[in-house]
Amino acid sequence: MFRLKFSVVIAHITGWLICLSLPLLFISGQTGDRKALSILFSADYLVFLVTYVALFYFHTTFLFPRLYFRKLYVLYFLAVGLMLIMVNYMQPFDHLFSRFPHHLSMEAGWHPPAPMEQEGHPPVRIDIVSDFLFLLTIALSIAIETTQRWRQTEQRALYAETRKTQAELSFLKAQINPHFLFNTLNNIYSLAITRSDHTATSIMKLSNMLRYVTEDTRHEYVLLENEIDCLRDYIDLQKLRLTSKTKVNFAVTGSPGIKCIAPLVLLPFLENAFRYGVSNHEASEINILLNTSEKHIHFFCSNKLFRITDDMQRTGIGIANTRQRLDHLYPDRYELDIREDNGAYAISLQLQV
Repeated sequence: MFRLKFSVVIAHITGWLICLSLPLLFISGQTGDRKALSILFSADYLVFLVTYVALFYFHTTFLFPRLYFRKLYVLYFLAVGLMLIMVNYMQPFDHLFSRFPHHLSMEAGWHPPAPMEQEGHPPVRIDIVSDFLFLLTIALSIAIETTQRWRQTEQRALYAETRKTQAELSFLKAQINPHFLFNTLNNIYSLAITRSDHTATSIMKLSNMLRYVTEDTRHEYVLLENEIDCLRDYIDLQKLRLTSKTKVNFAVTGSPGIKCIAPLVLLPFLENAFRYGVSNHEASEINILLNTSEKHIHFFCSNKLFRITDDMQRTGIGIANTRQRLDHLYPDRYELDIREDNGAYAISLQLQV
């Protein structure tokens, strides 16, 4: 914030130095008189400077934001008109150049505008240059203030969109996490009921998963290797309840290295496979392949369908949420292909990393 304010101050100072040096450059160029530098120390130049600086900031900080943007148009244009009348009365530019009347009129061929004479009234002189500078000052003020407000609106919209996206992702992960934890706890409960020797191992694997879910998933991305470990623990826990009729093949090819992935983005596909691709009466097979290359992560999972429900027709809550997370985290950088054909179900996901 400090850098932003400092840069704005520097920009304003630079702009005013350029604008307020124009009269000096004009006089020096027209007359060739170095004594024109004395204008910097004159009361007329001080009046010229204070007039336009005051008008600019009065319009920028008060008139435009408090009248125009509040749709008090009549008051706004009335105030601008009064300021124009004041400039015509003060004639800052005409008074400034009156210090060099002889040089400007005789050598440069410049003549001040002739007074407007009206019968029965003293002549009225119109300072056209002062009026032009006033209108230019107001126009610059409007342009700068409008641009700043537009940028602030864009920043607020971007911030709101970012917060909305973060809230949506947190909500989606909150839906996914209890979903697979509930299934895992049910499996361990079944092992405990049968006094299985695998109960302790299952609890340890669940502990690893809980640690992963509660700690690693706080980050937007995690190491792919950690996600693979979570998948292995989940598969091992699922195997404990499977019969010999179900075969699970899980293979990882390539090197995960230091590649990262959104946490829990692959797990819903496994949940879906174990929910609908396992039968206690028929032979079944679940094939899971994870391949990594230099710029891509490819995940493939296939299984036979034994149960088709309305929830399955909607691809399940977990997969629907995962698709939304992919839209947020990998926009235009992922390909998700879900196919169901002849009682077989296959998911192919490719991520660009």
